[in-house]
Amino acid sequence: MRVPKKTGSSKRVKNLNKEEVLQQVILHGQISRADISKETQLSRPCVSALVDEMIQEGLLCEVGMGDSKGGRKPILLEYNYQAYAIAGAIFDGSTLEMAIADLKGEFLARYSKRLARPEDGETVIEDLAGGLTQLLAKSSISRDRLLGMGVGVQGVTQRNSGTVSFSPSTGWMGSPIQQTIQARLGLPVILDNDVNMMTLGEYVRGAGVGHTHVVNMYVGTGIGSGIILDGQFYRGSREAAGEIGFMMIGPVHNRTKKASGVFETHYSVPGIRQQAKGLLSDLQEGSSVIKELIRLARNENVGAQQLLEDVYRHWAYGMANIVSVLNPELLILSGEMVHVDEEGVKRIHDWLTEWVPEVPCLEKASLGEQAGLIGAVHSVLEAFPSTRLLEKD
Repeated sequence: MRVPKKTGSSKRVKNLNKEEVLQQVILHGQISRADISKETQLSRPCVSALVDEMIQEGLLCEVGMGDSKGGRKPILLEYNYQAYAIAGAIFDGSTLEMAIADLKGEFLARYSKRLARPEDGETVIEDLAGGLTQLLAKSSISRDRLLGMGVGVQGVTQRNSGTVSFSPSTGWMGSPIQQTIQARLGLPVILDNDVNMMTLGEYVRGAGVGHTHVVNMYVGTGIGSGIILDGQFYRGSREAAGEIGFMMIGPVHNRTKKASGVFETHYSVPGIRQQAKGLLSDLQEGSSVIKELIRLARNENVGAQQLLEDVYRHWAYGMANIVSVLNPELLILSGEMVHVDEEGVKRIHDWLTEWVPEVPCLEKASLGEQAGLIGAVHSVLEAFPSTRLLEKD
């Protein structure tokens, strides 16, 4: 327990004391004024005055009576997780997913829009603004209660500068996109790669819970990965770590500067669809190409069997590269890979066992399309901890 020092300006001391009170309420869930006084070593009159002020500010609320310890039953206090709200958005190239959540990270409203391809950067920002307006209306939350928005985008993002240094799908090549979005929306923005947001979501709420060395491999319109080592994101010197779509896996082509990488050109969802054209002529937009190939393969379609074998093997090549360098304890299979059946996962695991000395646990992502939004919301919670709320007017 940290006891605040009683030195410095009275305002500074008061804010330190309020931080202590708020932390105790969040830590305990529900707690009385008397117990806060014991935990913080602040006097009861001081605690009562601070609590009353935070109730007026909407940060705390009284939620009923606690058990008596010999006298009157105490009034219990609880953190008001609805005092403010957070927005999250994920743009994966073909879809924009958005949500508003409370301070627990629980979704209050969601919004989804299928985007035309190709989608330029300016249009994406207008889509974000329009989606946010609809979310505020759905949730009946006023804009001044929003703390910020976490935004996940395709490409290499520089969090410190708020730029996207490489994003062929939007044309954001070195653009100060974070500043542009903040100016358009009128609220703070946390910018990151979309797969990193998905990885964070799985790490705090999904398959990654309880693990400290995790790699999330995602196959969608591209191929990417999020890397967590010793419980911290690993981003690399220029924040381009995890861009495994550029591994030299598959037929090498003459790549232009703005083109996709070799691996994702052939073994992302569009790449697999291109290879499966003769097999899946009637595949509906948004349907899983892997699920359909599995269905055909089970019906003795030789072409589907051969293509599935080829896709699984090349995905396993990418996993072998990841495992050899990073040695994670958990490798999460996400995006299109969640549709791989048990037989396919076993096939991949057997190859890895043959190729590398230490094979991590392979587990499918558990949060589905919510993973990125949960990560986006959590990124704002990390950047705007509860004690920062005391600084708001």
